[in-house]
Amino acid sequence: MHDKHRFVILSALTGIAVLAAPAAAQIPTRSVPTPARARPATPPAAPQQQTTAVPTTAATATPPAAGAAPAGYKIGVDDVIEADVLGQSDFKTRARVQADGTVTLPYLGAVQVRGETAVTLAEKLAGLLRAGGYYAKPIVSVEVVSFVSNYVTVLGQVTTAGLQPVDRGYHVSEIIARAGGLRADAADFVVLTRADGTSAKLNYKQLAQGGPEQDPVVTPGDKLFVPEVEHFYIYGQVNAPGVYAIRTDMTLRRALAQGGGLTPAGSSKRVKVSRDGQEIKLKMDDPIKPGDTIVIGERLF
Repeated sequence: MHDKHRFVILSALTGIAVLAAPAAAQIPTRSVPTPARARPATPPAAPQQQTTAVPTTAATATPPAAGAAPAGYKIGVDDVIEADVLGQSDFKTRARVQADGTVTLPYLGAVQVRGETAVTLAEKLAGLLRAGGYYAKPIVSVEVVSFVSNYVTVLGQVTTAGLQPVDRGYHVSEIIARAGGLRADAADFVVLTRADGTSAKLNYKQLAQGGPEQDPVVTPGDKLFVPEVEHFYIYGQVNAPGVYAIRTDMTLRRALAQGGGLTPAGSSKRVKVSRDGQEIKLKMDDPIKPGDTIVIGERLF
């Protein structure tokens, strides 16, 4: 073979080698699949940090708004709870408490929840999940999203009427305060009706300023009703005739004062009171009733 032909062949082979080298360097290395991480086993009885429920509305330190269960509310039959494990969407469950006091949850099956609070139930579920080896360090939250087992009904002229959940013995004044207090058009008394049907009329001022005997404790099933304020009418020889609210212990004397007192021409001996369409005689310290119409006549000269 001539030297010239040998040179051409060697050059071609060299070019092929040079071109093949970069291509070989770019061939991707096949990655070895990482084995799936096994579910962590239940740790031996080693101490670990206490599991705390994710803060919920029910666990706040401020008084709960209407419709929110307080932190110490005890779960009962027909309440609806929502349980969740942080970062584990497969566990999140909303369930109604059955007649036997249980709810059915993923992995755990039927769990007794009656008598638990949101906080204690969260701790209980975390312990069951750890003991079963489902999660190593579950952060559990529980919220009572609907309560029907322990509440007091508040109706009438309050800022927020509705159901007020109770987790302990609350006084009437506390329940009224949780409902936002009385509205401007509210009467100055509250009607408390017990679950057994008995009722009592409670003066609001005494509730606020009196002792425990004047501010009774409510129990689940009780009802509180705040009626709209009632009125009387006063006309004739008074300085400020018109319509006025009847407050506790409203007497004829106080009604005259409410109307601004007598004019120079007015006479306390010429007072007519109409009640239910009939004219009646009242002394100055006799009580005024809702709907009474008082007319003050002129004095005789």
